[in-house]
Amino acid sequence: MTIVLLALGGYLLGSIPFGVILTRLFGAGDLRQIGSGNIGATNVLRTGRKGLAAATLILDGAKGAVAVLLARHFVPGLGADAAMIAGAAAMIGHCYPVWLTFRGGKGVATLLGLSLALAWPIGVIFALVWLGTALLSRISSLGGMAGAVAAPIAALALGQRTYAVGLAALAVVVLWRHRENIARLRAGTEPRIGGKKDA
Repeated sequence: MTIVLLALGGYLLGSIPFGVILTRLFGAGDLRQIGSGNIGATNVLRTGRKGLAAATLILDGAKGAVAVLLARHFVPGLGADAAMIAGAAAMIGHCYPVWLTFRGGKGVATLLGLSLALAWPIGVIFALVWLGTALLSRISSLGGMAGAVAAPIAALALGQRTYAVGLAALAVVVLWRHRENIARLRAGTEPRIGGKKDA
């Protein structure tokens, strides 16, 4: 029962669509009808509202982090398992929110947030790989996927096997959510940061 409550609480927290809420609240329109239709920070940026995009990125990351921290606080006896379950549920909630007929974001920011909360060195490595890859390739999606894949590798290197397994499963979810981006990368048509299509 405790595990079920952890998963449900994490899922409901993760399913809060901050990108949709913020763009509507500040008059930027329905995010699902803009750009790619995705509810994450990258698509919020396409509205031209950099502040809203930054806020969405932070809040989407916070969903994962808060889920992990709450699990540790209220269910300390389960240790790493509780934190991983709650964090994973939050990311699934972000990707498949019940409020939006299960059409959510791609999970990168939420995965970063929960990684930082699980063990900050894992999150730092995630962030560095994400930013480094994005800057070198000038492709946002590639950076996010690279960071997601780096997280379980970092966890394994740091001896955090429970986290490594959980993060590996979540990295697969991120890759699945980016399947259209992967197809465009293979075709050489994925928009680049600062390019005309991205703008």
